[in-house]
Amino acid sequence: QVQLVESGGGLVQAGGSLRLSCAASGRTFSDYAMAWFRQAPGKEREFVTGITRTTGITNYIDSVKGRFTISTDNAKNTVYLQMNSLKPEDTAVYYCAARHGWGTPRGTPEYDIWGQGTQVTVSS
Repeated sequence: QVQLVESGGGLVQAGGSLRLSCAASGRTFSDYAMAWFRQAPGKEREFVTGITRTTGITNYIDSVKGRFTISTDNAKNTVYLQMNSLKPEDTAVYYCAARHGWGTPRGTPEYDIWGQGTQVTVSS
């Protein structure tokens, strides 16, 4: 039983930055991996980045490499997504997700727990 709550979304101009947070409550396990997905209107939900908590190994899609950074604060049971150099094509609802395991596959069926989403809008 784990619940995830995202926060930190908003409206920014292209080139700006945002930091998203995903706070986990309830029972957690050391073998959980965390990921961020996003979904734009009319599009499929897309994997963005993930992290395996026990190893710190990360996984990013090519379009965000060098701009986005995923990290965790295990003491606070929180995962973050630092987003820099934002582009209009980054506009989407961003969701955090969790799964049992050490890896972060990119398919949505692999994740058991989902947050409610937070809107990120990047203007040109």
